Amino acid sequence: MLSEERLNFMMKKINYTSLSGIFPCLIVFLLLITSCKQHPDGKKHTSAKTGSAEIKYAKGFNIDYYDSYKLISIYSGMGAHRDTVQYVLLAKGAKGPKGYKKAQLIQIPVKSLVAMSSMHIALADFAGAADAITGLGSLSYVSSATVRKKIAAGKVKEIGIDGTMNEEVLISMKPDLVMVMGNPDAKFSKYATLTGAGVPVMLNSEWLETTPLGRAEWVKLMAALMDKESFVNTKFEAVEKEYNRLAGIGEKVANKPSVIIGLPYKGTWYVPDGDSYMVRFLKDAGVNYKWADVYGKGSLPLNFESVAPVALKADFWLNTGTANSKNEIKAIDNRYTDFRPFKDGHIFNNNKKINDIGSNDYWESGAVNPQIILGDLIKILHPELLPDHQLVYYKQLN
Repeated sequence: MLSEERLNFMMKKINYTSLSGIFPCLIVFLLLITSCKQHPDGKKHTSAKTGSAEIKYAKGFNIDYYDSYKLISIYSGMGAHRDTVQYVLLAKGAKGPKGYKKAQLIQIPVKSLVAMSSMHIALADFAGAADAITGLGSLSYVSSATVRKKIAAGKVKEIGIDGTMNEEVLISMKPDLVMVMGNPDAKFSKYATLTGAGVPVMLNSEWLETTPLGRAEWVKLMAALMDKESFVNTKFEAVEKEYNRLAGIGEKVANKPSVIIGLPYKGTWYVPDGDSYMVRFLKDAGVNYKWADVYGKGSLPLNFESVAPVALKADFWLNTGTANSKNEIKAIDNRYTDFRPFKDGHIFNNNKKINDIGSNDYWESGAVNPQIILGDLIKILHPELLPDHQLVYYKQLN
């Protein structure tokens, strides 16, 4: 490192140098100044960035690639002042890079994954990595054949849903990763016991995405964790291509039927907010939705009196909870029989793929196959546009 006296001498030298010699001296001086700022022990991390994952639809995460590691950034809240939680993905035995003191280190490919939601199972299944799942929040609702086989063999532990997670069991398992549902209103410090014990915890906020493709694109996050980028990217490209083809069909429809969604829960009728991925499904399917312009990514709570005037004139009624027939809907509230979709028999529920333990695959494989869901919706709402399509996740209630 240059001494202060030497720097002062060079400054004087530059001050008295002729104009023609100023620039060479300045260049030398700046180079020397730069050398003074290098880490004195010579251990400054110099791994070069080699690229970033192509994330076209999702807004909640990013993946950057470096010579010796991958850097995942998860955004919480997705607003102008959103928080970022970072994860450094390293090959087993590799040392973590400098400059990421707050980032969690994850060894990849992940061999032991604890998944806290159906979506996480779907992501792993899509990546051909469902066998890595060794723990679940609940064993009661699983559709994946691979995971169910592991459950039957006693190779998957039940951890408890978020808020009642059995931290002692988790720590004893020593999983490579625990994937939890991200919540912009929750502090990440709630997982301090796990992270402090060396158990990495990753947020997954896919439910905050505003498009079905954005939600499904979280498969690329799982791909990075499992070292399966090429395999997953090829599969996702096929999903993307088919979804956009179908959305192009829905966009061109001249007559857009009106729809209502859901059933009340404990007296409140929750309808999708205008910025939610569910409403994007409806728009891409070519429908008229009353609350499409309401700002928000979740659900709008309404009372019966607010929904009824729309339902009385609606063309279709979708996503009616656990109902399997019109009689079951009538038994809930006889007033529903006055709704036009009830009278016309235009009620379709997204519970066709419920298995023997009550798990609805719409929420699992459907989440990473939005092109199939969109195909179902277009078939229901505009049957003439997809004459050969057979409903996969939806069924008509009689």
